[in-house]
Amino acid sequence: MTLLASSSPVAAVQAVAERVRERLRDEQADPLRHPERARDVAVAEVRRHNDFAMARGLELVDDESECVRDVLARVTGYGPLQGLLDDPEVEEIWINDPATVYVARAGRSERVSLRLTDESVRDLVERMLHATGRRVDLSQPFVDASLPDGSRLHVVIPDVTRAHYAVNIRKFLSSRRRLDDLVAAGAVPAHVAVTLRAAMSEGRSVLVSGATHAGKTTLLAALIGACPPEHRIVTVEETFELAVEAPDVVALQGRQPSLEGTGAVSLRRLVKEALRMRPDRLVVGEVRDAEALDLLLALHTGVPGAATIHANSAADALRRLAALPLLAGRNIDAGFVVPAIATAVDIVVHCRRAPDGHRYVEEVVETTGHVIEQQVETRTVFHASSSDMPSPARREQTPS
Repeated sequence: MTLLASSSPVAAVQAVAERVRERLRDEQADPLRHPERARDVAVAEVRRHNDFAMARGLELVDDESECVRDVLARVTGYGPLQGLLDDPEVEEIWINDPATVYVARAGRSERVSLRLTDESVRDLVERMLHATGRRVDLSQPFVDASLPDGSRLHVVIPDVTRAHYAVNIRKFLSSRRRLDDLVAAGAVPAHVAVTLRAAMSEGRSVLVSGATHAGKTTLLAALIGACPPEHRIVTVEETFELAVEAPDVVALQGRQPSLEGTGAVSLRRLVKEALRMRPDRLVVGEVRDAEALDLLLALHTGVPGAATIHANSAADALRRLAALPLLAGRNIDAGFVVPAIATAVDIVVHCRRAPDGHRYVEEVVETTGHVIEQQVETRTVFHASSSDMPSPARREQTPS
């Protein structure tokens, strides 16, 4: 192993990180499974680097502790992104190209002064995908994966993108997963939380709607967390994101096809399999395709459900849920689907993101079980007004 003098702090960190990787590789020690050993080696190598530099009159690493943290981030974490991943205020990170990195805080985006290289972005993606069993390549240029902490990774590569990897990381924020947290943050009025908690306890089926980044998944996870502890919950997602904390829960996710094009597991298949697992509540992370038919059929077997759907209003959510099952085949028509929704879905909760980034429940409607002029009849349970909005000081804490 050769020690090289480094002309800059960044080069020093890179050189030390390479030596730490070599030592751990020689010892057959996995830095993720043996973090204490990785830290010991990093400390030893940083000090060794300084001893080498001092003996030859070269520039020293001034802050050894900071250098050790940077080295460990490169060896055991996700390198230059690790600081953003560790920042509790950062909700999402996205990379448009190596020189253009953005984050979202409190629902608002901002560009960060972080410059990467194409090679470092590819290395980060490979490390993130390493433990997921998923891949991204020319035959599969898109990938969705769940990171070890529950955060969701989405990657698109050239030539679907113009020249660079496009990376999105939606972080898992464990402190924002209970209804009480959302009430405290001003996202859900207290009396609405009481209504929703009762609906989950009573086994009513709830649909959470909203636009992208409106807080649908966060609210759905909080609603599931409000279920009685004796309820058995089975969740179905394309990629693990809900990270539900409950005594009796099974989480299922879809699977991409293999290199031979076989072995794919769709949401439709997972919904059918979930019904064989004795659920007290079936949860579909997001309804976006023909699995809407399987969900409706499941709800009509007496199993309560919960799901999210992209929509502009609660009424629009019901209309979209009525349209999606038509994708399942020609023998499905609105004459069957609309009455099925009217009797299967009990409550729709619509979320909205304000221009200032604040996310909140805008309306809650309840179905009556009737269909009028081919539309599911509803009554309004709650609609947000200006008096329901939190003060600016409280909005800063609003969850994603």
